[in-house]
Amino acid sequence: MAILEVKNIQKSFGNTQVLKDVSFSLEEGNALAIIGSSGSGKTTLLRCLNFLEKPNGGSISVCGESLFDACQAQDWEKNLRTKRLHFGMVFQSFNLFPQYTALENVMLAEKLLAQERPDFKQNKAQIITEIEAHAKELLAQMGLSERMNHYPHQLSGGQQQRVAIARALALKPDILCFDEPTSALDPELTGEVLKVIRGLAEQKTTMIIVTHEMAFARDVADQVIFMDEGVIVEQGDAKEVIDNPKAERTKHFLARYTQENN
Repeated sequence: MAILEVKNIQKSFGNTQVLKDVSFSLEEGNALAIIGSSGSGKTTLLRCLNFLEKPNGGSISVCGESLFDACQAQDWEKNLRTKRLHFGMVFQSFNLFPQYTALENVMLAEKLLAQERPDFKQNKAQIITEIEAHAKELLAQMGLSERMNHYPHQLSGGQQQRVAIARALALKPDILCFDEPTSALDPELTGEVLKVIRGLAEQKTTMIIVTHEMAFARDVADQVIFMDEGVIVEQGDAKEVIDNPKAERTKHFLARYTQENN
């Protein structure tokens, strides 16, 4: 059974329809890459999945649980934070808190969530120790053990993005989402972030990756979706879509991308 089911998602901003009946599913342990030109709706789709934007239509289910259904009368704000916990989000621009160290950034969400536990006051010291140990483990996984007490301004862009990935993993989301995670990085720093994502894919972390790195999408993703003008033009096996696209719009996009990067 698919871990994520997205059906007929629609999203408009004013009179501009950005997403038009977008439907797809994602199997647990798979990586899905979403490609397309700027303005094709990729980031808006990701923001709808994370409930940072409210879709105008359609439905979203995770692990068989309906999180959103536009056909049912529901309070959008109700349990919004709980719904977001299914997804971990890594943004283009890192979005780290500058006043906190790398370790504190990774610990923050888990600490806030722990404060709602009925046993928090009684076992505060032990709980915080466990959260800190978990955060240190994640930073070590990112290759940042020696940088955990550094503040964001003391870290390179690649290091900041790896802290952001550790932070997204801290709450153990069902699906990890990346919104063009290397677009704010210099070319020499891009590789270290892609290496981390590649490692997560090898560990069968369920991921959705909006990316402009075609070779990376081809080699790391299980599935690829090509979007254009708010619709899914083509989707399927990553290597098949990128090496042998069937839709003319996909062929044109990939040919233009290849020309621009040669």
